[in-house]
Amino acid sequence: MSNEHVGDGFGAPMRDEWDMAGYVISSDYRTSVLGRLADGPATPSQIADNADIAVTHVSRALKGLRERRLVTLHVSEERAKGRVYGIIDQGSKVWELIESQGLVDRTQ
Repeated sequence: MSNEHVGDGFGAPMRDEWDMAGYVISSDYRTSVLGRLADGPATPSQIADNADIAVTHVSRALKGLRERRLVTLHVSEERAKGRVYGIIDQGSKVWELIESQGLVDRTQ
């Protein structure tokens, strides 16, 4: 039996969560974006301002995080301005794993 989708029975993260954590922390931009959204919903401009990174980097990070179902768009796809993003359950689990294992330093 493969253990790819099974925790240890004691609340340990599944391999998928570790894979997603690795994906997130392999990019400072994705890490900053997911960390910001862990604090609450925000627009790309707000995230960029909070993290002191260009909006283009935020947009690219959001695209990847959405494709992996870690964050979601809270407004309609057609909306060009005021697009509000938020973290969803899987994203919260991955962020909690990243923080609990000391994989990111949010003081930077």
